[in-house]
Amino acid sequence: MGTVIDSHFLALTAIVTFGYQLLFFIITALLKFDKVTDFAGSTNFVILSLLTLILKGSWHMRQVVLSFLVVVWGLRLGLFLLMRILNWGEDRRFDEMRSNLGKLAVFWIFQAIWVWTVSLPVTIVNASDSDPDIEARDIIGWIMWSISISIEATADQQKLIFKNSPDNRGKWCNAGLWGYSRHPNYFGEIFLWWGIFVASTPVLDGAEWLVVLGPLFLTLLLLFVSGIPLLEESGDRKYGNVAGYRHYKKTTSPLIPLPPVVYGSLPSWVKVAFLFELPLYNRNLPKEEALGWYRAGSPGTKMG
Repeated sequence: MGTVIDSHFLALTAIVTFGYQLLFFIITALLKFDKVTDFAGSTNFVILSLLTLILKGSWHMRQVVLSFLVVVWGLRLGLFLLMRILNWGEDRRFDEMRSNLGKLAVFWIFQAIWVWTVSLPVTIVNASDSDPDIEARDIIGWIMWSISISIEATADQQKLIFKNSPDNRGKWCNAGLWGYSRHPNYFGEIFLWWGIFVASTPVLDGAEWLVVLGPLFLTLLLLFVSGIPLLEESGDRKYGNVAGYRHYKKTTSPLIPLPPVVYGSLPSWVKVAFLFELPLYNRNLPKEEALGWYRAGSPGTKMG
C-alpha cells in the first residue's frame, strides 16, 4: 500500500505510539486508575507491528514471521501483567505519582520512547522492500525468540504461583528458574529482543543498522534504570538482614541463568565483568555486607 508519511514508518509509529500512550495517561490521571499501565505498553508493540505490516502490504515471509513473534510476545505479556495487577491490586510504582501529574507524565513519555525504540527492528523490516531468501540469521533469531519467550513465560508463571501461595508470604522467590537467576524474566525479555534484531539483519542496509538501538536501549534500561536496580533495592530493603537471602544473592546469577554451585564458586571479578553482578545491585544491603561484597581481591577470591 506504499509509503505513509515516511518510507520507514518512523514518523507514523512515533505519532501512533505517543497518541496511544497519551490516551492511557489521560485515563490514569483522571480516574487515578493505573492497572492498565503495563497492558498499554505491551499492546502498543502489537499495534505497531500489525499496523506497519498491513500498511506496507508486501507480506514477505520475514515480515509476517517477525510481526507474528512480536504480537505473540506482546499479547502474552500484556494479558499476564493485566491479570496479575487486577489480582494483586494497586501498582506500587505509582504510589508517589498518583498525586503528582508531572512525574506521571514523565513516566508515560518514557514508556512511549521505550515502545517506539524497542520496536525499531520490526518497524524497519516491515517497511523494507528488500526480501532476500531466508537464511541462517533468520533461523538463529527465531530460535533465540523461542527460547526466550519460554523462559520469560515460565519465570512469570513460577513467580505468580509462588507469590499466590500463603506459605510463601514474606519470602523472596527462589522457585524454578528463580533458583538459577534472580531475574530470569528479564533475561528472557532481553534475549528475545536481541533475537528479533538478529532476524531483522538480512534486510538492513546502511543507516538501518541503527535499529540495534532497540535491543540495546532495552538492555541498558533493565540493567541500569527501571528493571533490575529497582527490584534489587526493594529486595535488599526487605530481606537484607536475612542470612538466607544474602546467601541467595551470592550464589544466584543476577541475569544469566546458571547453577548456583557454579555461580557461587566464581571469583567476584568474573561476576562483575561478565555476568552483570553490578555493585549498584548491592548498595542497599546492610553496610558491612555491602562493603565486603566486592572488596578488591585476587582472581581466587570467591563468594558464597
